[in-house]
Amino acid sequence: MINTLLELLQYSFIQRALIAGIFLGLLCAILGVFLVLRRLSLIGDGLAHVSFGALALGLAFGVYPFGVAVPLVIVAAIAIQLMIRYTSVDGDAAIGIISATGISTGIILASVSGGFNIDIYSFLFGNILAISSLELYLAIGLSGIVLSTIAVSYHELVYVTFDEEQAQISGINTTVIQTLISILTAITIVLSVKMVGIMLVSSLLIIPASSALQISSGFGETLRRASLLSITSVIFGIIIAFVLDVPPGATIVLTNIGFFATILGIRLISDS
Repeated sequence: MINTLLELLQYSFIQRALIAGIFLGLLCAILGVFLVLRRLSLIGDGLAHVSFGALALGLAFGVYPFGVAVPLVIVAAIAIQLMIRYTSVDGDAAIGIISATGISTGIILASVSGGFNIDIYSFLFGNILAISSLELYLAIGLSGIVLSTIAVSYHELVYVTFDEEQAQISGINTTVIQTLISILTAITIVLSVKMVGIMLVSSLLIIPASSALQISSGFGETLRRASLLSITSVIFGIIIAFVLDVPPGATIVLTNIGFFATILGIRLISDS
């Protein structure tokens, strides 16, 4: 495996894929732990559908699609939070409504605008091996911003995640923290679309966090193990995909699922 990796590193597109994948895998794992503990895992799937509509909009108007997707998905994430807070619509329903709006808009744009079916396909299923230098720099830059924001707001995020009511009593503006989580999730979703595609992106948030929660006894330990599992899955997934000539996004996700199944199986055996 080491020799294979060293051989692959001679290719510039593999280098870009691994660097971007490590950054995005780390980002998804850390943010995923917060979302899973707050029972907001499905928000990733909903925002991924919104990103489909936003990316299709960018392609339809001939502008850089990710430049359109980032602000629109952020708006959608904030809209979900406002709907939950100020209406009688619960979380799952709010996510479903916004998700349906995004995916239906994307489908209509894809049907009435010709000429970008190949681009839409790449966004649906992802191909991190085709990531460009510009997309790599974008992934590194925005990942750095998101991770720095999490580090600065770490204690508030943890407090709100475990006890939102007590956090509010202690003086933390929980609305701001919830909005911050939504914005960070939106950026993460858009960045990860290139890696595994719209159809699978939510799995990057859910699976490493769920795996780590099975074998961790503290929050910090959960973050570290989720990050390690996610990054390892990205590296193995890219190598396997290249060697077997199969889609890298699906391979990364299946590698994640393999880790989850192994961890769950070991835990069930040890508990029995």
